[in-house]
Amino acid sequence: MSSPTTRPADTWSPLYFLASLGAGGLSVTFFMYLMFWVPHKGRPVPVFEDLMAAVSGGSVWMQFTVVVAMAGIAFFAFTNVRLLLWNLSAYAAFKQTDAYTALRNSNAESTLLAMPLAAAMTVNTLFIVGLVFVPGLWSIVEYLFPLALVAFTLLALLALRMIGAFLGRVLSQGGVFDVTAHNSFAQLLPAFAVSMIAVGFSAPAAMSTNPATVGVAFILSTFLGTIAVLYTLLAAATAFASMLQHGTAREAGPTLMIIVPIVTVLGIMLLRQNHGLHTTFDVHGSSGETMGLLARLLGIQIAFLGLGAVVLKAQGYFTDFVMGPKTSPGSYALVCPAVALSVMIHFFTNKGLVAAGLITKFGVAYWSVTGIALIAQAIAILLVLRLGRQHFGRTTAQAIPAE
Repeated sequence: MSSPTTRPADTWSPLYFLASLGAGGLSVTFFMYLMFWVPHKGRPVPVFEDLMAAVSGGSVWMQFTVVVAMAGIAFFAFTNVRLLLWNLSAYAAFKQTDAYTALRNSNAESTLLAMPLAAAMTVNTLFIVGLVFVPGLWSIVEYLFPLALVAFTLLALLALRMIGAFLGRVLSQGGVFDVTAHNSFAQLLPAFAVSMIAVGFSAPAAMSTNPATVGVAFILSTFLGTIAVLYTLLAAATAFASMLQHGTAREAGPTLMIIVPIVTVLGIMLLRQNHGLHTTFDVHGSSGETMGLLARLLGIQIAFLGLGAVVLKAQGYFTDFVMGPKTSPGSYALVCPAVALSVMIHFFTNKGLVAAGLITKFGVAYWSVTGIALIAQAIAILLVLRLGRQHFGRTTAQAIPAE
């Protein structure tokens, strides 16, 4: 008789939704190759026809780029959807347990927001898959934008309802929120979820040519983005005060860098909104202003990356939870900053430095800066593979000898 096998992921936590989120984010990093390296004249984003033209008439380097990007998008998009479905199934089973009731009455209730966060990423990922793999999609894209707005509206209502339940409980009753356990940025997860939905809302604002669609997308993304900023500022300020008093919770250490993906998605939201204002409402901004905006956002990210790295190193987090034998679902929060930094550097390089005329596209300086984005992407890929083996690999339970 074979010994039973177990895996850490069998003890499910809402934070495992971050595994799906990270895979979806990696598909976006591969889309950056196509977004900034493949010509797509007349369209704000590359589509299937642009990629086939690059493959058939481009250089060997361009052909290689398109093939690698399409393969990366396909693999990580599939992983994203697979892990989302697995998490939704596990979540449904978890809701029937006493552990769910206990979670709903603790600080960790906010981790349930990982579900709409991951779902919003999947909607964004599937849109990328459609652009890259579906011929003729751009000809009907105006009909898809209202459907996308409906999908993100439903996710926004779900997220706001969950946030309302959490805040209604902790703010209406005294003593139910454990301030001593607020010593991390774990409570910024709701802000991350709202910001991810906001950037989804902003996509039609950048890509649609219908003024009504652009206007609705602009307004809804602005509402959600503003809520995300307010929530981030309040939660971060109170959490930092608790960390100064009690130190950073060790297993929640990676959340110190959650500011990095929040800044990236809100930054992309602002760029999309500015593009929509320019093309539809005749509002013009300069390339220098865009470069300044992206530089400031990147500066915020570098500051929190440094903060997180210092604390995690001091706590020996990587030694125990990434390279060592210990496992924590919160480790998947490490993937998001690497993905977000990679995406932000691509935008900073192309929409900032190149657009402002500071560097030449595909020159030495260009590849020097872009190389940092590629290194961050490689780190994220290695983390996903390593954490996947740790959390989803099965181990055989050792038999206990009879006395």
